[in-house]
Amino acid sequence: MSETTITLRDQIEGVLRTVYDPEIPVNIFDLGLVYEIKIGDRGEVKITMTLTAPACPAAGEIIHDVQQKVEGVEGVVDCHVQLTFDPPWTKDMMSEEAKLELGFL
Repeated sequence: MSETTITLRDQIEGVLRTVYDPEIPVNIFDLGLVYEIKIGDRGEVKITMTLTAPACPAAGEIIHDVQQKVEGVEGVVDCHVQLTFDPPWTKDMMSEEAKLELGFL
């Protein structure tokens, strides 16, 4: 894949794959915690995501990590993370790779 074919969305998804819930050895993207990525015309990004549990003790750390890493992508001027629990997260939202990694397959 050449440098010119990598989109801003691809780059954002790539950095989201480097964010982990400290209790689970799988990244938040493959866990299915990222529900939506909206990219505005000026490089403003809004990410709607959830956590594996509403009382997740690492919530603040995960959200901060997402915001910091996405804002570090060239072309992104701002990142707003919206946390939601609707719909609630389930194991069915995980990628096949995540299910395999965690022994669900």
